[in-house]
Amino acid sequence: MSNRHRDQSALATEDLPVLQFIPALVIGGKRALDIAVALIGLVLTAPLWPLIVLAIKLDSRGPAIFRQLRVGRMQPDRTVLFDMLKFRSMRADAERATGAVWASRRDPRVTRVGLFLRRTRLDELPQLLNVLRGDMAMVGPRPERPGLYRRLNHAVPYFADRTVGLRPGVTGLAQVRQGYDTCIDDVRSKVGCDAAYAIRLTSLWSWIGTDLGIMAQTLAVMVAGRGQ
Repeated sequence: MSNRHRDQSALATEDLPVLQFIPALVIGGKRALDIAVALIGLVLTAPLWPLIVLAIKLDSRGPAIFRQLRVGRMQPDRTVLFDMLKFRSMRADAERATGAVWASRRDPRVTRVGLFLRRTRLDELPQLLNVLRGDMAMVGPRPERPGLYRRLNHAVPYFADRTVGLRPGVTGLAQVRQGYDTCIDDVRSKVGCDAAYAIRLTSLWSWIGTDLGIMAQTLAVMVAGRGQ
């Protein structure tokens, strides 16, 4: 059985009610938009993929694309885990000694090519495949790793609520406003952004405007190279 279909009881929160606050029209429209944008994104960026792979392979040892287990949607009886795809931006042995930790500013584990990929967010391109197979949405809360998820769920109130009934996103309100997490305070701030985003899914026009606006801001970050 593949990782994206595995459940992990340690991550389940059976006492958490699943709030069906998102209208069916928004749920269907959001999925349709995700598929359309992912397909367009793959077509437009296809010429870049072999160049990125070549640059990564020439710069450092290890696979060009790597898989990392992440926490997906929280369902009534379980939390779904899946393999998130990314272009590798760090050394292949980056977490051998430390385990799962946040990246820091000017992180020495990031390769030269990886620094460019992270600043332009090109390292996220393989996640378009995650969107097509239903693991992720284009816009939503950022998926976290299981090891960090457990710690954050105890340290940050309402952290688990972020993914109730929602697919995690390639980008999101929290990501464009704040960037990558580096500490607990960053996570607390992102929980507020994720809650604000969820509220905007309660009506069709609010959702469309929000998702398109976040995608536009993400493109601006990529073009300006303001990622981390």
